[in-house]
Amino acid sequence: VTPRVPDVSSILAPGGRTPRYTHTPRNALSSMNLDDSDWTNSMYTSPVSGMENTSFFTDDITNLSSALLKEDDPGEAAAASLFPEFLGSFLKHSSSAVFELLEEYQALCQDKVGSVAGQNSKTAGVRWLLLQENCTWRLITSLYRYLIAKDQIGDFSDNIEYYAKNVCWENTLHALKLRRKSGAAFTVPLVTELDPDAPLRQQRPLADLDREDDVRLLKNLFTLIRAGMTEEAQRLCKRCGQAWRAATLEGWKLYHDPNMTSGSIELQPVEGNPQRGIWKACCWRMAEEEQLNRYERAIYASLSGNLKPLLAVCESWEDCVWAHFRVMVDSLVEKDLMSSGMAHQEVETLPREYLEANWTMEKVFEELQASETKRVLEETREHYHVIQKFVILGDLDGLLEEFSDWLTASKPLPSHLLRFMTHLVLFFRSLGLALKEEVCVDVLKAYVSLLIRDQQTELVASYVSQLPAELATAQYAAFLETVNQPELRPRCLQLATDAGLDVAAITKLVVETVRERDETEFTHHSQTLETATTKEDLRKIDVIDWLLFDPAHRAESLKQSNAIMRKFLALQKHDAAKAVFSKVPEDSMREIYCQWTGVGQTTAPAEDENAIREHLCIRAYLEAHEAFTDWFSHSSSAPQKPAPAPEAKFTERVANEMREKEYESSLAAWSARLDVLTEDVKERIYNVLLFVDGGWMIDNRQDSEQDSERSHQMAALRSLCLPRLSFLLLSVLQNSSRHQEALRLADIISSDQHRLYQVFSKEELRRFLQKLRESSLALLDRGVDPLGYELQP
Repeated sequence: VTPRVPDVSSILAPGGRTPRYTHTPRNALSSMNLDDSDWTNSMYTSPVSGMENTSFFTDDITNLSSALLKEDDPGEAAAASLFPEFLGSFLKHSSSAVFELLEEYQALCQDKVGSVAGQNSKTAGVRWLLLQENCTWRLITSLYRYLIAKDQIGDFSDNIEYYAKNVCWENTLHALKLRRKSGAAFTVPLVTELDPDAPLRQQRPLADLDREDDVRLLKNLFTLIRAGMTEEAQRLCKRCGQAWRAATLEGWKLYHDPNMTSGSIELQPVEGNPQRGIWKACCWRMAEEEQLNRYERAIYASLSGNLKPLLAVCESWEDCVWAHFRVMVDSLVEKDLMSSGMAHQEVETLPREYLEANWTMEKVFEELQASETKRVLEETREHYHVIQKFVILGDLDGLLEEFSDWLTASKPLPSHLLRFMTHLVLFFRSLGLALKEEVCVDVLKAYVSLLIRDQQTELVASYVSQLPAELATAQYAAFLETVNQPELRPRCLQLATDAGLDVAAITKLVVETVRERDETEFTHHSQTLETATTKEDLRKIDVIDWLLFDPAHRAESLKQSNAIMRKFLALQKHDAAKAVFSKVPEDSMREIYCQWTGVGQTTAPAEDENAIREHLCIRAYLEAHEAFTDWFSHSSSAPQKPAPAPEAKFTERVANEMREKEYESSLAAWSARLDVLTEDVKERIYNVLLFVDGGWMIDNRQDSEQDSERSHQMAALRSLCLPRLSFLLLSVLQNSSRHQEALRLADIISSDQHRLYQVFSKEELRRFLQKLRESSLALLDRGVDPLGYELQP
C-alpha cells in the first residue's frame, strides 16, 4: 500500500498547488510559514516557523504525560471536543469512505489548532500535539490515497508588501544615481554595477536597506520552496524586480519539444531547459559558495541535491527529513534519467559523492538518528515523529511494536496521542492490512480506559465494539460497574445495543462479577456473625438493576437474583436478601412463560423453570423468617402488670381496679394476637420444611445444564437454613406452651417421606432432642404422658 519510491513530480514540480498557512510565524520578519500537501512535505514545518521559545522542544517530549491530562489545562479543555467529534466522524463514514474520513480527522485537528491559544507551557504542549497530529493525518492521506489535495491559502501578497518592489535593489540604484550627479565619494563602498553577480564579483555590498530586503526575500523564497511552492516563489521574485532569480528557479524542468514528434504544421511551445545539466552544476556550485547568504545557498542546494548546505538551515527534525528526502528524490530522478539515456553529460561534473549516493528511506532515518544536532536527536524520539517515520517506511509491524512499548511505559500517554493511535489502528484495519492484533487490542483497551476515566459515557460503547466479542463483553461490563448514576444506566445499555454489543452477556457478566467478589464460603458460621447490610452488600443489591431494563432478560435477572440471595441467606443477611427480592418485578414468572410460549414452546427450559422454583423457595423462606420476626417482636412486648398502689383511700382502690382491668384487656388482646402470629409462623415455617414437589431448594427438572456451584450452594442452604428454621419453630411452640405440637415436629423431621433429618448435623440433632426432652418434661408435669396423651389407668 505504501509507495516505496516517492512521486517525483509532486515534489519537484508542484505547479498549480496552493498550500495553506498552518503555522504561527516566528517573528515579524518572516510571516510566511507554509505547509505543503505532497507526501514528503505534508508533515513538516518550515525552518522559520514554530515558537520563539524552543525550550518546549528541548524537553523530552517522550515524557509528556499527566501534565497534559489535568482538568485545569486550558489547552486540553479547548481541545476536549475532539473526542466526541472523532467518534462522530468515525461513525458517519463507512469503510468505502475511509479517505474522506481521514480528511475529516485532519480538518478537525486543523480547526482545534486555531482555537487552542495561549502562552503557558501546557497549552503550548496541547497545541503542539494537535499540530503534529494534523500533519500526520495529512501524511497518511497522501501515502495511502496517492492523491494530493489542493490546499487553500490566503492572499500571499498581504504578508510581503513591506519589501515587494518593481525595481531590484532600489536603494542601491538611487545611491548610484546620486553619486553620478554629484560626483561625491561614498564613505561606504557600494557596488558600481547592478547585474545579479555584481556583489559577488566586485566584492562590494548593496545599500543597507537592500541587503535587509534581500535577506528577507531569500528567507521567504526558501520557505516557499520548502513548502513545494516553486511557482509562487518565482512570482514573488518577479514582483520584487528579480526576474533573473525566477529564471534560476526554472531550470530544473526537463526539456521537451513536442514539434519533433507531433507532425503538426503549427508550432507548439517548447517546454523545459535544454541546458538542464549545466544549470544543475551551477546550482551545486552556488550552494557551495560560502560568500552567499545561507538561505540562497539552501535554495540552490535543494534544486541540485546538495545536502550539506540544505541541512545548514534545517533546525528541526521535520526540516531534516524533508532535506534528506528532497536530496534522495533528486538523486533518484538523475539515476533514472541516466539509465534512460536522457541525461546530459554536464551532470557528470557533479561531485562523486552525489553521483554515487545510494539513498533509501531507511538510510535517511538512520542518518537522522546519528545527527549531531541535539534538537534533531531529541525530536527523533518524539511520539509523532516515530509514527511518521514508520508510516513513511510502510513498516506497520515496527509501528505497532512502538505502540506496545509506549503502552507499557511507566508514564501515561497524552490523551490526544492515544486518541490518534486508536483511530490510526482503526484506519489500517479498514484497509484490510495485516496487523498485530494483540497490539491493536491493547491500543483500543487503553483508549477505552481513558474514556471511562474521563467519564466519556457516550463514547465508550462504539470503541468497545471494535474489540473481539468476548473481550468487548468483559470491557463494557467493567465500564458498567463504574456507572453509579441510575439515570445513566438505560442510556449506557441503549448505546451498547446501538453499537452491536451483546447486551445480555454484558449485563449478566456485570452481575456475576459483583456478586462473586465476596469469597465467603457456604458453611456454618458462628452465632456472632455480622448480619448488617454492608456497602459491598448494597453494591450486590444495586447491580441487579442492570438486568431489569429489558423484559427479555427476566429469566437471567431471576437466576442472578437467586444467586445473590443464596449468599445472603447463608450469611443470615435477611434484610439484604429481602432488598434483592423486592427488586425482582412481580410479573417476572409470567413474562418468562409468555416469552417461551410466544416462540412456540409448550414449556420453558429446565433452567428457567428451576430458577422460578428456587425463587419461590426463597420467598417461602423469607416469609417464614419475617413471620418469626413479627412473632418474636410481639412476644417480647407483653403488657406489664401494674404494681398495686396502697389501698388506704377509696379513690386509690378504684384506680387500682381500673388499671387491673386495662391490663387484663391488653393482655387478652396481646395473647390473641400472639396466637394468630404463632399460627402464622408455624404455617410459614412448615411451608418451607414441607415444600411441595420434592422439598425446599431441590430442583424439579433434572434435565437442565449442570451447574455444580449452584447445586452445592442449594444443598448447603438446606443444611444451613432448614435446621435453623426447625429450631425457631420449636422455640415458638415451646414458648407458646404448645409442647405436644413441638413433639409432632420430631415426627416430621424423622419422617422418611421428607428425610429432613439428613440436613441436620449430629450436634444439631443432639441439641434438638435435648429441646424436645424439655417439652416432654413439661407435659409430664401436666399429668400426661411424655408425648402429651392422657395416661391410661
